Amino acid sequence: MSRISKPVRKAVFPVAGMGTRFLPATKANPKEMLPIVDKPLIQYAAEEAVKAGIEVLIFVNGRSKRAIPDHFDKAYELEKELEARGKHKQLELVRNILPPQVSAVYIRQPEALGLGDAVARAQAVVGDEPFAVILADDLIDAGSDGVLKQLVDVYASEQCSVLGVEKVPMSDIHRYGVVAGRAIGNRLWEVDGIVEKPLREDAPSDVGVVGRYILTPAIFEMLKHTPRGAGGEIQLTDAIASLLKHERVLGCELEGVRYDCGDKLGYLKATIQYALKHPELSKDFRAYLESQFATPARSAS
Repeated sequence: MSRISKPVRKAVFPVAGMGTRFLPATKANPKEMLPIVDKPLIQYAAEEAVKAGIEVLIFVNGRSKRAIPDHFDKAYELEKELEARGKHKQLELVRNILPPQVSAVYIRQPEALGLGDAVARAQAVVGDEPFAVILADDLIDAGSDGVLKQLVDVYASEQCSVLGVEKVPMSDIHRYGVVAGRAIGNRLWEVDGIVEKPLREDAPSDVGVVGRYILTPAIFEMLKHTPRGAGGEIQLTDAIASLLKHERVLGCELEGVRYDCGDKLGYLKATIQYALKHPELSKDFRAYLESQFATPARSAS
């Protein structure tokens, strides 16, 4: 297949999942709108994409998730009310969720048929360009540049699909797409194979894919011929396995701290860590935590 030299300008956000692990909180509210302190998960993901140079955000949405487009839309009544009350700081927060040069596109996924199906539905907007895929419930704290830029930089150099990976405990390996391959230096892996959610004894390695991808448009042709796999869904992992027969695919070990916010414990960990860094809350919140977990002083004998 032909070599691709276009920059990565578009990112796909699959946000049609039901968030069953957070019921009943996600019965009417998308899991991607769950807040980490004062911003929803989807906003952290969008900001990460913008830092990496993404210009078009493509949200593959479900029928019950109006909150996501509403969040990124203009809120005339709210802005007018904040302006009238002189709440200029809050007004700027509402107005500047996305910079003016960044556009948002919304695509409906009528049925939850998996990550592969969600990505396939973005083809009309992506076209023949390389693109990113970001799973918002994998929140990755990678400093001011954001973690997606690490993959974009590898793509710019290597001109092939790049998967965000990290070593994961073998006890959790059944929750990941797992790559086979070899380390080639500078945090890169040459990917020879990939399997979705293997049993521990069948896993080809302890290197799992963690919610960040740069993919060439050739993936769309693979997805057209990908049958339903694990869980009865169309798995992006299976399409990547097919892509490997035609193109090079790399894994990039991400630098940053990842929080699995699709899991209750991971979500709570992220909330605590981000609160401890929050410019308005960190001091008081840290003092509160210390007061809760301080060891009582022993009385003199």
